[in-house]
Amino acid sequence: MFRLPSLLGYGYPAPGGGYAPEMMSDARLAARLAGEAGDLLLRVRDEATGADARELGRRGDAESNALLVRLLAEHRPDDVVLSEESADDPARLSAARVWIVDPLDGTREYGLRRSDWTVHVALWQVGLGITDAAVAEPDRGLVTATGEKSRGSTRPFRKRTRILVSDTRPPEFAKKVADAFDAELVPMGSAGAKTMAVVRGEADAYLHAGGQYEWDSAAPVGVARAAGLHASRVDGSELVYNRASPYLPDLLVCRPELARPILTAIATTVD
Repeated sequence: MFRLPSLLGYGYPAPGGGYAPEMMSDARLAARLAGEAGDLLLRVRDEATGADARELGRRGDAESNALLVRLLAEHRPDDVVLSEESADDPARLSAARVWIVDPLDGTREYGLRRSDWTVHVALWQVGLGITDAAVAEPDRGLVTATGEKSRGSTRPFRKRTRILVSDTRPPEFAKKVADAFDAELVPMGSAGAKTMAVVRGEADAYLHAGGQYEWDSAAPVGVARAAGLHASRVDGSELVYNRASPYLPDLLVCRPELARPILTAIATTVD
């Protein structure tokens, strides 16, 4: 987890060395973009003293999206962008490289001035899937990216397995799955916040089946897999990105040893 110098300073390469953004690895660029957007969102929130939750969320979505789209156009001009806050560009379906971004995952939480919201930046490449990704947690001052030397998640001792679910629309079958493990269901906002909690070992699994889109999970899944975690749909099938319809409604991220038993419990419960 790290923070990188601002892309907005420009003047690269810096005196005495350094690399221009177009020369950095895609993972490092993803981390910079996510961190930059996160910093912007913190400033927007600090300055919007009179805004209600809906207006603050709208401002955050719009300004973060504008920043990410502009920086990607400048530093990866040949790539295509799929963003929650931009019109879908059909050129992505024939592109070799597509950036899948969520400028503000957890708009509701951000508008309520909570801390469980994130910024997602992921790169999909044809034939490879998600190759590089970063998730910013601005209120924690963290950016977690695939380019880091991962030691995997660590699990502190606890008596019960912790499964994270949406605090607004947990899966109907989540309680039965939790009962099968004598697990604790823990509600939390934003897909990115829940996935990063599993990456850090603060929870053991994240289970979702209430409807999502590619931008909700692309970057978190990229980071989770780089950390050695399991990530799939709740029926165990592969998560496929850059499809004609970006709807990708369900997700399981968990410690690898829990994947089979959780998937079995889901299948038994749903059937």
